[in-house]
Amino acid sequence: MPDNAPILSVRNLSKRFGGLHAVESVSFDLMNGEILGLLGPNGAGKTTCFNMISGVYTPTEGTIHFRGRRTDGLEPHEMAALGVGRTFQIVRPFAAMTVAENVMTALGQSNYTGLHALVRAWNTRAARLRAVELLERVGLAVLADRNSGQLPLGDHRRLEIARSLALSPKLLLLDESFSGLRHEEIGVMERLIRSLSESGISILLIEHNMKVAMSLSHRVVVLDHGRKLAEGSPADVASNPDVIEAYLGKGGITDAAVGL
Repeated sequence: MPDNAPILSVRNLSKRFGGLHAVESVSFDLMNGEILGLLGPNGAGKTTCFNMISGVYTPTEGTIHFRGRRTDGLEPHEMAALGVGRTFQIVRPFAAMTVAENVMTALGQSNYTGLHALVRAWNTRAARLRAVELLERVGLAVLADRNSGQLPLGDHRRLEIARSLALSPKLLLLDESFSGLRHEEIGVMERLIRSLSESGISILLIEHNMKVAMSLSHRVVVLDHGRKLAEGSPADVASNPDVIEAYLGKGGITDAAVGL
């Protein structure tokens, strides 16, 4: 794949559920190391796009290419093996396990399947060391032996990213990683995501905190009622009259950043 080629290319992507057009003819590219914000109001089609890119849904129409390979129709585990990691808005760590054990289970999934994956991951010193390395990367190494069920939400979200990094992804799909975070936790998460981008990982993020999304993203794609409404730099999109009216409201981006 040429250096200037997009790592992810989505063309005319559509998904219909019966008579409901959840996504309709959406196209965009994501470059290596880029942070692309996928924004829009509830029901705009953002999560449906994530589900098609990650293999949860098969598109009704359109194509998805990841690292030059056509991937629409592949299963989630196949996409993960190719290098696509994903987090979810609702975090579900293994509450009875330690923070390190949560990451070790993900490490097992990268090379093995089923029960053998768990046994292999849990019984190797290398897996423990690698888990701690990943936790260090997200700032949680000091909590490696703490029960994950005792962590606050901000740490849960970083643990989920560490689990995603266990699969050595080239692309991370981050779904509402800032939702519910306190002010100081938001700053920590921003720095983490920027560091991942600077390391060469491409990031596609869904985010309702407009202030964060606009400051963090290199480019932004806005969806509305399943269709692409705008695409461009955060500054260009923030001043787009169609976006202001359809998504940000009459008060503009400042009011929306507070309300969303």
